[in-house]
Amino acid sequence: MSARVRIGIDLGGTKVEGIALDGSREIERIRVATPRDDYPATVEAIGGLVDALDARAGTPGSVGVGIPGALAPGTGLVKNANSVWLIGQPLLADLEQRVGRDVRIANDADCFAVSEAADGAGAGADVVFGVIIGTGAGGGVVVRGRLVTGPNGIAGEWGHNPLPWPTDEERPGPACYCGRHGCIERFLSGPGMQDDYMRATGRARRAPEIVADAEAGDRAALDAVGRYEERMARALASVINVLDPDVIVLGGGMSNSASLYARVPALWTPFVFGASDTHPVSTRLVRAQYGDSSGVRGAAWLWP
Repeated sequence: MSARVRIGIDLGGTKVEGIALDGSREIERIRVATPRDDYPATVEAIGGLVDALDARAGTPGSVGVGIPGALAPGTGLVKNANSVWLIGQPLLADLEQRVGRDVRIANDADCFAVSEAADGAGAGADVVFGVIIGTGAGGGVVVRGRLVTGPNGIAGEWGHNPLPWPTDEERPGPACYCGRHGCIERFLSGPGMQDDYMRATGRARRAPEIVADAEAGDRAALDAVGRYEERMARALASVINVLDPDVIVLGGGMSNSASLYARVPALWTPFVFGASDTHPVSTRLVRAQYGDSSGVRGAAWLWP
């Protein structure tokens, strides 16, 4: 096996994307439709992509796979997957049998963090916290180039912690599918911003439209974005207090709001332990370099 060629697979709800990398150079990228609700066909779809990428690279590559879930420690079976046909399946063992080599599997948010830490916006930093804020709010932790998963396989899952320092208006918070109320995800995801805007105005508006309206000076949208930024500042301050990362990288659809990168660091100082105007927070908040490609690239980078 070539030491340089890495194959990454990003298993999504509607598409399976594969990439072959030679170092940081992209050799080939292929997409196929996800065989929804069909586990054997899903394994075969991934195997077929690996075969095609091997052929294009001219040599078998290492294989990493990002999934919308995690492997349960001890059993190796898939858990916490919103692609529900994967749950309880021995995906790692079946893929290794299909492609004839070792495979590494990680959560898709972890793959995002790995990609941005390897050769993206967090390259060269000792500790990187990668955040995906889109339809949900996930995260991953990379320390000195290595993904941290933890004994429960949930390192970086900040979205299912309660929003810190809540105001009276934020208690108990919106209900979350995890069974709790007031999770960070329910405030900072795209649907979370939409629901907040609806509660404040009584009007339905998609998150990108709210951001665009705010940029155009609409008062209700500016208020909604302001609440969002302040909540983001509190949520990330709690991460800084625990992890103290060098860099926090934002990805996902909600990361496209340019104001986040100036406003949130200005707002998180009162919530970071020991920080002040004379002792500023050194953590940098940056936008992902590879955008939607970070997941599939990170899967490839699961092999350092």
